[in-house]
Amino acid sequence: MKINIIEDDRVFNRMIEYTLTLNPDYEVHTYYNGKDFLNDLSDNPDIVTLDLGLPDYSGDDILKRIKKYNPEIEVIVISGQDDISTAVKLLRQGAYDYITKDENIKERLLHSIHNIIKTKSLKNEISQLKTEISNKYEFKSAIIGESPAIKKIFALIDKAIKVPNINVSITGETGTGKELIAKTVHYSSPRKDKPFIAVNMGAIPSELIESELFGHEKGAFTGAVTAKKGKFEEADGGTIFLDEIGEIDMNLQVKLLRVLQEREITRVGSNVTIKINTRIITATNKDLSEEVRKGNFREDLYYRLLGLPIQLPSLKERKNDVLLLADHFLDEFCKENDLERLKLTSAAKKKLMKYSFPGNVRELKAVIELGAVLTNSDEIDEEHIVFNSANSESDLFSREMTLKEYTEKIIFHYLEKYDNNVLKVADKLDIGKSTIYNLLKKAK
Repeated sequence: MKINIIEDDRVFNRMIEYTLTLNPDYEVHTYYNGKDFLNDLSDNPDIVTLDLGLPDYSGDDILKRIKKYNPEIEVIVISGQDDISTAVKLLRQGAYDYITKDENIKERLLHSIHNIIKTKSLKNEISQLKTEISNKYEFKSAIIGESPAIKKIFALIDKAIKVPNINVSITGETGTGKELIAKTVHYSSPRKDKPFIAVNMGAIPSELIESELFGHEKGAFTGAVTAKKGKFEEADGGTIFLDEIGEIDMNLQVKLLRVLQEREITRVGSNVTIKINTRIITATNKDLSEEVRKGNFREDLYYRLLGLPIQLPSLKERKNDVLLLADHFLDEFCKENDLERLKLTSAAKKKLMKYSFPGNVRELKAVIELGAVLTNSDEIDEEHIVFNSANSESDLFSREMTLKEYTEKIIFHYLEKYDNNVLKVADKLDIGKSTIYNLLKKAK
């Protein structure tokens, strides 16, 4: 930590220097006037102790020059006068602390420097975490897949990244990775240095959701003992991710529509509007256009939120990615738990490829992690791949379909089960081979 002392009183200067050099982590340089210090300002000290009564420059002039050169340099003002108005003025100009020359100066100075170092350390940690998060959600490394279905999603994500002010609506079955897509869009866009705020709309009680989104003033309702920012304010400059957007009621839909139209919010209990610059990304596993038709979702809000629509494929639609994802999840799990690297046997891979994964990518991840725990060797075999049998039944009836769609689903299930042996499937289902061949031809 590089510390510069500017003090024209030579005895006092030496006292401060001696006090600070007792700590071997401090590199201390002393100056007796403002001119010599300003000549060396390019050395970029971390901390400056500044005497107000210099012979050639006023203290506030030195402070302004320091802050103009590098706002990150922290300045501790030292004065012989306990003048509150001067202290307030200098603190407003950017001084970190104002200390008077009294019997407690050593303790106060060391305490102030300790706090500065602690704050700088926290800032560095936050900066490092932001970098790590950005790397984690970097476009090409966050989303794993090479199937045609996922490549279409890559193209849409690329458009969302290049146009940082367009809203994005993400739809797809549960477990397809909607929040991952939202984070990837945010952390790969020009908004990445601003907050990403995720809100699960289905998890907040209806009576609290307005306050949660828009904030409230003190005394706005029972329990509002202090004013509070809402999620939209917290996300200002960044992105707010509204998950399960299809769950919000009509009253809130009206208020959300106004936010989208005016780009401003009003806290509960206030009549003051607050301008916001927030990108909105929504996600749902519902068909919102169908909800609009049923009268459950406002049509004008639907089109405001639609922006760039991204429809995520189910894992069944990206079968080519199953083993790629499985290897990725396995490597990640081993790293996180300090395990020796594991691999999947051919029998385990075959079992994974036969399964339909109604829980999508989320289920695959859970299955792989369980397999890594169950094995007692460096391989995950067929017996370690355990599926939830309840899911197999719910997969068939997870959504309403026509009889033709149910028939096709059953045929494809049997084709997976019997390794695409058309003759065997035709025998098992008591249907003609031509029916199966026609279905396969249409699917290509």
